[in-house]
This record gives sequence, structure tokens and C-alpha cells, in this order.
Amino acid sequence: MGAGVEIRQARPHELEACADLYVRVLRETFTWLPPERHRAEEFFRGARQEEVYVALEDGRIVGIAGFYRPQAFLHSLYVEERGRGIGKALLDYVSATVDAPVSLKVQAPNRRAQAFYAREGFVCVEAGRDPGSDVDWLRLVRPKS
Repeated sequence: MGAGVEIRQARPHELEACADLYVRVLRETFTWLPPERHRAEEFFRGARQEEVYVALEDGRIVGIAGFYRPQAFLHSLYVEERGRGIGKALLDYVSATVDAPVSLKVQAPNRRAQAFYAREGFVCVEAGRDPGSDVDWLRLVRPKS
């Protein structure tokens, strides 16, 4: 990751750009779902209850993380360019703000994310499918060290 990347909690005026990144990355990477299923409204619905963190490079948002603190649950982690360490930096930053194991759900077809989280020390503790959904998920937890 470049030295010019800053990670911090998102400011209210940045949430629209966060939603844009959310939709763009989902549509590019979640190829097993129709692109129209990914909408900014989903991001805003979560953001009302979550802390949203951003990774900024030269003042531009290049990554986001949505974190639901009461359950130490990472609801979302999306970056524009994978392989640069931005996702890891966001994950580590958010994890350091809580004194509990961080958990998340990853869609079963999302093999790239599963590999990333495995490298970061997460283990699968549950598998399932939400009511009304057509996609299986895995619940992953990273024990606190």
C-alpha cells in the first residue's frame, strides 16, 4: 500500500461517494448476481446503523468498510484496486478499534474474498442461507490475538 493512503471514519458528505464505490465494486466483482441487484440504497440502509471507514489516496476514496460495532461485525469491505494492501489496511484498522473477535459473512461464490480472509486469519464457523435469498454464505471469525 502506498504511503499516501489515509484510513479514517467517513464524514457525512463522503457517504455518497462511498455508495458509488460500493455499487461499482459489487457490480464488477459479484458476477454471479445480476448487476441491478446492487444499489446505493443498500449501502445507505447499512450506513445508518454502522460506522463507515474510508481509505483515501490523494483525497480520493479508494476503499470502504462498514462496521456494526455492537456485534463486531464487518458488514462490508470493498476496494477499487485489489492487491495493493488497501483492504488489509482497512480490515486491520477496523479490527484495532474493537476488543473482540471480528466476524463477517462472505457469499459462498466469492472465492477471492474467502482466500483474502483466510490469509488474514479468519476461520469459517458457520454456513447458511438467509431466508428469501438464493446465495449461500459463510460466517468467518478472526480470533483476537
